Amino acid sequence: MARIVCFGELLLRLGAPGRERLLQSPRFEVCYGGAEANVAIALARLGHPSAMASVVPRNELGVAAAGELRRHGVDTRHVLEGEGRMGLYYLATGAMQRPSEVLYDRADSAFARAEPSAIDWSRALEGATHLHLSGVSPALGARAAEATLRAARAGRAAGLVVSFDGNYRQKLWQAWDGDPRAILGELLAEIDILFADQRDIGVALGRRFEGNDALSEAAATAFGAYPRLARIATTIRTQHDVDRHELGAVLLTRSERFKAGPETLAGIVDRIGAGDAFAAGVLHGFIEGRGEGESLRLGLASACLKHATPGDAGLATPAELDAFGAERRYDVRR
Repeated sequence: MARIVCFGELLLRLGAPGRERLLQSPRFEVCYGGAEANVAIALARLGHPSAMASVVPRNELGVAAAGELRRHGVDTRHVLEGEGRMGLYYLATGAMQRPSEVLYDRADSAFARAEPSAIDWSRALEGATHLHLSGVSPALGARAAEATLRAARAGRAAGLVVSFDGNYRQKLWQAWDGDPRAILGELLAEIDILFADQRDIGVALGRRFEGNDALSEAAATAFGAYPRLARIATTIRTQHDVDRHELGAVLLTRSERFKAGPETLAGIVDRIGAGDAFAAGVLHGFIEGRGEGESLRLGLASACLKHATPGDAGLATPAELDAFGAERRYDVRR
C-alpha cells in the first residue's frame, strides 16, 4: 500500500467570523492548516496512509497542531518540537465584490528557525512511496529552503514519487530577499509530478508565459528543462465574484493533454485550501491506478467539494469523489 509523507509548516488560522473584516468584532474562528498538512489530511481521509514531517513550537499550540493531524489519521511521529513560535495567518472572508484577504504572521516560527538537518529523512521516509512538498516552505527563509531541498533530494535518492505544488508566495520570498528562481529551479529538478500553472513555472524558469496557449508553452519548456518531470496539473479558475466561480482543471504529460470541467461553484463556503485538495485528489487517483484523465477528474471533484467545507483541509471521502458529477440531485441523504 502506498504511504505518503508530506513536509511543511503547520499553521494556526485565525479567521474573522462570518463575512466580517478583521477585528470588526473582537473574535476569531480558529483552525489549523498549512498547504502540505492539508494534503496529508485529505489523503488520510481518502484512505491512504499519510504522514507529516514538520517542526512545531514546544508549547500547547504545537501539541494541539499535531493532535489535529492525528484526529484525521495522519502519522505525526516526525512532527518535532523546537524553539520558536507558531506560524499564524489571519483570514477575512470576502463577499460579493469584496475579495478575501490573508495576512501572514510567520516570522521566527519554529519551522522557519529549525536546522535544515532537523528531520532524519532516512527514518521519516522509511516505508514511504510518495513525498509531497510545496513552494510555501522554501519561501520562509534560507533554513527552510535548504530543508526543503534536502527533503526533495532524500525522496529522489530513496526512489519515491516526489510531487511539488508551486504555491508561489511573493511576499514571503521578499521578506528575506530570497531567490525563488534559483531555489525553485533546484527543487523542480527532483520532481516527478508538478502542481503549477504558467506563472509558477515561469518563476522557476525566469521568464513569463503569456497568451492563450501560455500553459502549454510553459509545460513544454518545463518538460525540456527538467528530465525527471512526468506530469503537470493545475486548476483553471474564472471568478464572477467572491461567491461564484467556475473551476476546471488540466493535466499535461510529455505527450498528452487532459481536461476536466469546468464546474460552476455558487455560494462558496471556503475556498482556502482548494489547491491542496486538488493535489490530494489527483494523487489519490494516481495511487489507485485510475489513469491521467480519471485522476484529474477526481482532483477537480476534491477541489470543488473543498469549496463547500469550512476550514483549511478537504475532508471528502472516496465515495464522494467517485459520485461527484454523476447525478445532480441534492436531496437530504437519509
